[in-house]
Amino acid sequence: MERYCFFTLVAALAVPCVFAVVQIDYSPILLTGQQQAVENLIERVIGNASRLFNVSINENLSEGNKAAFKLTKETSSDQVFIEGSSSVAIAWGFHYYLKHFCDSHISWDYDEINLPQPLPDVNITVNANDIWRYYQNVCTWSYSYVWWDWGRWEREIDWMALNGINMALAFNGQEAVWNRVYKKFNMKEADIDKHFTGPAFLAWGRMGNMRGFGGPLNDNWHEKSLVLQHKILARMRLLGINPVLPAFSGQVPRSFKELFPGSTFTELPKWNNFADDYCCPLLLSPTDQQFEKIADSYMKEMLAEFGSDHVYACDTFNEMNPHSGDTHYLANMSRAIYRSMVQVDPKSIWLLQGWLFHNDPIFWTESRAKAFLTAVPAGSMIVLDLHAEQNPQYTRLSSFFGQPFIWCMLHNFGGTLGMHGSVESVNNNVFIARTAENSSMVGTGLTPEGINQNYVMYELMTEMGYRKEPVNLVEWFTNYARRRYGQENEEAASGWKYLLKSTYNYTQEKSLHGKYTICRRPGFNIRPQIWYDPSDVLAAWSHLISASNKLAESKNYAHDVVDITRQAMQILFEEAYARLIKSYDAKKQDQFQTEAENIVKILADLEKILATNEKFLLGVWIKAARDMGYTPLDANLYEYNARNQITLWGPNGEILDYATKQWSGIVSHYYAPRWKYFITTLNTSLTEGIPFNHSQFSQDIFKHVEQPFTLDLTMFPTKPDGDTVETATDLYNGWHNFFLTMNAMQSMDDFKEFLHFWKLILILSRFQIGVITS
Repeated sequence: MERYCFFTLVAALAVPCVFAVVQIDYSPILLTGQQQAVENLIERVIGNASRLFNVSINENLSEGNKAAFKLTKETSSDQVFIEGSSSVAIAWGFHYYLKHFCDSHISWDYDEINLPQPLPDVNITVNANDIWRYYQNVCTWSYSYVWWDWGRWEREIDWMALNGINMALAFNGQEAVWNRVYKKFNMKEADIDKHFTGPAFLAWGRMGNMRGFGGPLNDNWHEKSLVLQHKILARMRLLGINPVLPAFSGQVPRSFKELFPGSTFTELPKWNNFADDYCCPLLLSPTDQQFEKIADSYMKEMLAEFGSDHVYACDTFNEMNPHSGDTHYLANMSRAIYRSMVQVDPKSIWLLQGWLFHNDPIFWTESRAKAFLTAVPAGSMIVLDLHAEQNPQYTRLSSFFGQPFIWCMLHNFGGTLGMHGSVESVNNNVFIARTAENSSMVGTGLTPEGINQNYVMYELMTEMGYRKEPVNLVEWFTNYARRRYGQENEEAASGWKYLLKSTYNYTQEKSLHGKYTICRRPGFNIRPQIWYDPSDVLAAWSHLISASNKLAESKNYAHDVVDITRQAMQILFEEAYARLIKSYDAKKQDQFQTEAENIVKILADLEKILATNEKFLLGVWIKAARDMGYTPLDANLYEYNARNQITLWGPNGEILDYATKQWSGIVSHYYAPRWKYFITTLNTSLTEGIPFNHSQFSQDIFKHVEQPFTLDLTMFPTKPDGDTVETATDLYNGWHNFFLTMNAMQSMDDFKEFLHFWKLILILSRFQIGVITS
């Protein structure tokens, strides 16, 4: 059977004629085996029970290139019939049936599959709201995917299809392609080694933020990446997911200045204070003749290797402003990037992460953004409004001046752990954006920097692809708990209701980067990130633990007990830290010792609960990194990459503690030693009357704790240890009274004061935007 992949990009939007929007019609790529591919997916999910599902592709179900699926089952039949406009639509329909008719749950954590006998009757047709359902952030490839093998990728691609995702990045293997291209331009091997970053930092090497650090990459890495990329592309295409390949951004290695002395280059700005050895690749002038030559060579090499699906990602100015704000320069750069795509693939569409507009709205004034965005034909670019759940840019930039955009939930930075989310925004603002005046919205997206956290937020966001109106959040959270744990449970439902009104009810514009005190380098004036009443988390903790007599066999339940206990310990630490600093400032030695003991105990208890679940183990992350190595030297280098990314993030802590992880192993061997060192230093200061020297302390803790951790090769467990419910119950009983004595309102007020200050700065910056001229 021959079927077509859903690769049609249409920019004929429901946009008033204020903007000139063109129709772009692609001839679809003909593929065989799509139906078989989705049948295989169903079998991977439910095994032999897959015989109960009869699937077929019916392209006529689609209206306006928006996916649709139809589910039917009558009492007289034991089979559910799923028709879908594409293979991904069938997978989406299958998951919809499991979820809404069988109370099943599929997530990054664990699956809970229920198949009632007989299967429930159904007769329903579901139509997608938009053309696109997008997934991934450029950074996800380093924070989450970097060490994945094909088995993990196969599950992730299945998850994409099951959630209706029909466009995602496919970034593996690009360094292997560039390696060939660089050599064609006579670049020396030693210079290539200085350019490519190590695996854990490739996302930022690809965007020109840095170079060299954590490298080099060897032939074995390139070969593995190519093999994996081909498997990823083949599966995505069969399941109807449009892979997005990387385009040429205009950025080149430093050595190109010697190779092409007649060309015009500028050094990219220093990013996060990285030293010269690791920063500032070159950016070609958009009018330089080498721009098109290099782009042509790269695009042809890449398409010869991977084929084309016509959508290309390019982010030249990620957290780096152009050297010139002149609108002509910005327009020329945009045209050059787009031209470099279409000169090889005339059907090219440019996918742009809109983070640059969020990151520096003072530079990216309306006139500058308009010059950059409208320099390419209308409809030939898709903008990801990357952090729309908290700080949408489509409202500021006139719906990106008519270029199609995807409303995205970013939510997570660095793959940090910590319960949070903006459920009200996700539940309401997608609909507002879609129906806004002159809206050019064409899809919804998930763009976290890291996954494997706060799955409830992603479950809700994926439903915005077909929901016709906001949901009742109390009902939705109750149903989520039932599906996730495989049965109705009042205690669990009550726990989730408390989380809904607290941790998941963040309503501010300020992005939360997971900067929790327990994971930060010790010091003074660390503000707690608590925008909710901690007593609600205590109540949620209590209710979830109380559900153990009925839910003890559920893996998702055990996972969530660890997570809520982790959250509680995180909050307790905020209070213990505040008390420690207060007692130090008051020079109360006895009270200081008491609070110091509390801090050490909280860290030990956090380590204990995290160790009970495989999803919270440092050893799993490190083992995956080492397994990618072909030789012991490779394995050691990759382990350094893995350790450095989640701690120092740079040779000297340039982005210190940005990608922190509350995992067993890092708590005991990194966070605990840091805080003990801090306590010892403060105690010496108190007893000997020596003022605390923060600069000296930072140097000492880097030398004695932080850097040694990144260089260490200590092995950590990859299997859990201890009983989750017993451990959580013990910790709840042990810390319950401390929780009740917390000055919760003070923590909330401190954070609100910080948010108020931040909002004032934001208002001032917006005022400046209005008066700056391009």
